[in-house]
Parts: sequence; C-alpha cells; structure tokens
Amino acid sequence: MRRAIYPGTFDPITNGHLDVIERAADIFDEVIVAIATASGKTPLFSIPERRDLVSNALAEALPARTNIRVDVFTGLLVEYAREQDAIAVVRGLRVLSDFEYEFQMALMNRKLEDISTVFLMPHERYTYLDSTIIRELARHHSDVSGFVPQCVQQALKNKFA
Repeated sequence: MRRAIYPGTFDPITNGHLDVIERAADIFDEVIVAIATASGKTPLFSIPERRDLVSNALAEALPARTNIRVDVFTGLLVEYAREQDAIAVVRGLRVLSDFEYEFQMALMNRKLEDISTVFLMPHERYTYLDSTIIRELARHHSDVSGFVPQCVQQALKNKFA
C-alpha cells in the first residue's frame, strides 16, 4: 500500500488544505491527515477540536473518499511516518517563499528516514489562504465562508462570539 502523510497543525483546516488532501488521495492508496501536537505554535483550537474539525470537514467536503484518515502525532514526523509505514510526506506549496523552508525540511527528513516528500500546489484560488489569516479574519467577525468548510466557519464563530 502506498501510504502518505499530510502533516500540519490545521488550526483550522481550510479549503486549501482540503484541495491538497484530495489531490494526494488521487495519488496514494491512503492519506493520513496527521495533526501535529507540538509545533511551537499557540493554537486557537485544542487537539480534540482540531481532530473533530478535520474529520467533519473531510466528511463535508470529500464524503466519497474512503482512503483518507485523520490521526494525531507527537514527536518527529519521520518517526511517525516510519510507524505508519508511509512512503511519502505530502506538503502543500502556495507561494515561492514556502519552498525554501519545505525544501530544507524535505532534505532533512530524507536524510533521517529516507522518506520522499511530494510537493502539491493547491488550486490557484487557494494560494493566498493560510490558517493564520483565516483566524484573524474570524477574530474580526469577517465572512470566511469562501475559505473554510461550513463546520469550520461555525466553530470559528463560536470561538469568537
């Protein structure tokens, strides 16, 4: 089985994430959307909330996909990938500035565990999206309906009510 891991904090998951997940699911037999617990960031949503949001967003946006599952991991991504028998890590590249950091991480992961990294670009309508921007828009009660699934939009409204 060709299994890939799409790691991230997903705080919150966006339509851009979902686009990359769908593209990865077309390529691999199974895609694990792996929510990182320790990323050096201060998340808005807790791990259980993010897990539920990712699961609900996948059910909402990609209901026919049976080759995607959600998990949570702690520690090094390459160790988690080894435990899951993954052959690749999927990373989304939105803009050129993403590439430098992602390229460095891909080389380190390959050195540590000989795992490939597959870079996927989201549809161009999502290239400007990132979770930080979505959180900031929601904090100021802006409409985020075009950027996130309905379940995420509602969760953001509840957080900032």
